[in-house]
Amino acid sequence: MQAMIPFPDISPEIFTLSLFGMEFALRWYALSYIVGILLGWRLVVASVKRPHLWRAASAPMTPPQVEDLLTWVILGVILGGRLGFVLFYQPGYYLQNPMQILQVWQGGMSFHGGLLGVVTACLLYSKRQGIAWLSVGDVLCMVAPIGLLLGRIANFINAELWGRPTSLPWGVAFPGAAAQDCPDVIGICARHPSQLYEAMLEGLILGAVLIFLAYRRGALKEPGRITGLFFIGYGVSRFIVEFVRQADAQFITPDNPMGYAVQMGAFGLSMGQLLSLPMIAFGLAMVAWAKRSRPA
Repeated sequence: MQAMIPFPDISPEIFTLSLFGMEFALRWYALSYIVGILLGWRLVVASVKRPHLWRAASAPMTPPQVEDLLTWVILGVILGGRLGFVLFYQPGYYLQNPMQILQVWQGGMSFHGGLLGVVTACLLYSKRQGIAWLSVGDVLCMVAPIGLLLGRIANFINAELWGRPTSLPWGVAFPGAAAQDCPDVIGICARHPSQLYEAMLEGLILGAVLIFLAYRRGALKEPGRITGLFFIGYGVSRFIVEFVRQADAQFITPDNPMGYAVQMGAFGLSMGQLLSLPMIAFGLAMVAWAKRSRPA
């Protein structure tokens, strides 16, 4: 019998309240957003209170400006993440059902879209306040892995975004007909816990590296370096995990069982890999630029 890990019995909802004939539920996924944003906000405030971390011993923002920026970031995450999911993954469906675009409670968020939303918010806020947008981007990228770590753990609890079938002993038997629909598998189907792979690579490891470089190696004194390293780290991590992550259902067809977004014979690239390549290229360019502009 194949060794596997049974899926833990954890409800996606932490608690539910009934008020005035309506039910309000707090889900782990929503909590991960809330806690991730709050922890990131506190770490950014702690960083701008330490002038020695920044070039010329001058932080780019004040704590009150960080609080103002928080509102912009939240809007960027929600609007960018939702519109990214609509445009990158299911444009045809939402073109026929435009009223469902705003129904974010039904699920469907894209990290790449959320990232573009935060970048846009960062640029607009920095221009409005007259502050260095590269340094703002650096400190936001430094704390972004906190949200990624919590979000991927919430994906695991929700039993969503699981990986491809595997015979490895740490494969997880995710519940649900879709997760158990594994061709050529007799009995219970175990899958890669790709959500936890991403939590480890994109969240824990990447976050620890960026915070170490910022606090111990003076990386914030080179505007653009942390931003570039984040883009590289996330892009490479996501590209690797995509090899064992189950493709989105809309990309899977009888002629394309692996769900490649771009297919080249027997090989191809998933949508996640396709979106990660420009991230890696941009990150490399940012690191090179930051190195050239390093003060003597």
